[in-house]
Amino acid sequence: MLYITFAAVVSALIFDFVNGFHDAANAIATVVGSRILKPLQAVTISSITNFVGPFIFGTAVAATIGKGIINPEFATTEVIFAGLIGAIVWNLITWYVGLPSSSSHALIGGLLGSALLSGGMQSVVVEGTIKTIIFIVVSPTMGFLTAFFLVMFLIFIFKRKRAQIVNKIFGRLQICSSIFFSLTHGANDGQKTMGVITALLVAGGFLQSDEFTVPIWVIFSAALALGLGTFFGGWRIVKTMAFKLTDLKPYQGFCAETGGGVILALMAWLGIPVSTTHAISGAIMGVGASRRLSAVRWNIGRRIIFAWIVTIPASATIAALTLFLFDFISST
Repeated sequence: MLYITFAAVVSALIFDFVNGFHDAANAIATVVGSRILKPLQAVTISSITNFVGPFIFGTAVAATIGKGIINPEFATTEVIFAGLIGAIVWNLITWYVGLPSSSSHALIGGLLGSALLSGGMQSVVVEGTIKTIIFIVVSPTMGFLTAFFLVMFLIFIFKRKRAQIVNKIFGRLQICSSIFFSLTHGANDGQKTMGVITALLVAGGFLQSDEFTVPIWVIFSAALALGLGTFFGGWRIVKTMAFKLTDLKPYQGFCAETGGGVILALMAWLGIPVSTTHAISGAIMGVGASRRLSAVRWNIGRRIIFAWIVTIPASATIAALTLFLFDFISST
């Protein structure tokens, strides 16, 4: 059991690294797309703030992931291990094709797929799963609307100012908004791995199950893995988010990061595991649509939305096949 738990914890940290690598675009797309920072500058700042985020916003999301998606009695080490592999494989597939899917929902889908194979519907926490699925629609919509109305407000306030002055002001402010979004990104995504590792420790008998308390070393290691993954972030998805979806001015980048960050901060405090990809994609579409609807390249948007739809069933299928393979090998 010790070796299996250790391997599963290592896999969780690998997932966290891949999560940061895969979702670097979420944290730096707008500040790179508006050409305020160079990619290396952006990922350095983002990796540091990703690390700090979980220490500021608590561990409410970790508790939801650890015990609010699958019932604890079905959360065996093998089930969680298979779920992690499903999430990692799907993240790597979507990274390779440059598709900004949700690492959060890949993890949730992986856990659901292995749990359903192991224990059927009784293994699933229906309330937590439904809430997560609802926010697949709610979080990008909230990001879209928040960023859209914020950018319209700024256009009204600065309509008599010259474009050069506005770009200079928001060029500086966008660095602040990028830091804010990276903090909330780290808080939301880092906590998901913390929840998984804590669940693994409970399943392996290394922690008491009566209280779901995340150990400090788990917070530190998960935050570090996410930060390192962000630093080495995948440029394929950054190009999609920063340059292909819409063209961004500094004030629009500021609005997208601020709008997305507000949504993530609120969800982190409430303990609702939402997708940073969904929040920032919706916000970028919102600022693009503030100019005119045709300013958003909706063909790219449709590809992103397609990835949102298929992520949970795809990662669930991979995880279920992985658990089936585990069972087959152990029975032979």
